[in-house]
Amino acid sequence: MTYHIFTTQPKIYDSFLNTGLVARGIEKKIINIEIHNLYEFGIGPHRSIDDTPYGGGAGMVLRVDVVDKALSTLKRKNAKKVLLTPQGKKITQKDAKRLAKSKDLILISGRFEGYDERIRDLVDEEISIGDYILTSGDLPAMVLIDAISRHVPGFIEQSESIRDESFSPSFVADKPYTLLEYPQYTRPAEYKGKKVPKILLSGNHAEIQTWRKEAAQKRTQKRRPDLLV
Repeated sequence: MTYHIFTTQPKIYDSFLNTGLVARGIEKKIINIEIHNLYEFGIGPHRSIDDTPYGGGAGMVLRVDVVDKALSTLKRKNAKKVLLTPQGKKITQKDAKRLAKSKDLILISGRFEGYDERIRDLVDEEISIGDYILTSGDLPAMVLIDAISRHVPGFIEQSESIRDESFSPSFVADKPYTLLEYPQYTRPAEYKGKKVPKILLSGNHAEIQTWRKEAAQKRTQKRRPDLLV
């Protein structure tokens, strides 16, 4: 899978691309990440990529002709084009799994005041990582790469840690729900008077699984009841 990132700040990705599982995924050629500097597609001698908004107002707006020119340089059939914006749909685990099936994923990371509205017509979907404002779309781009890559075959071991984690489908009373993950414990078995639940020390795997399902449902009911609707 190849990610194509259009950004105004290419250097911000240096550490991200050379650290942890992302670096390993690139080394093993499980994923590929190509960074494209939007200024390379700028207009005029100063490579302008933004301008003041029509009608007045604060800030600068990313130009539609610049983004269109940038996208036209990528000749990738069926590439998925994503605009990173706080106005987009909030990313979910389900979205991450869906996007992981893409061969080429184009992420447009803006800056400044926002996008020329016509840029929205150039993409397939708009995605947000939450209801707050950042200085650019580069952190959201990294979040998407991390969340999506985990579901690309070979990137990470597809074990119980993936299957049972928060926001993955779980089954309670034969009904599919998206639950938060059950509580986890490790050594020491007792710390400052707080003990690990006895059931987890019993070695009875069937009872442990039952406990975990019930604990996950209780935790979800308390913290995120909206997931059970």
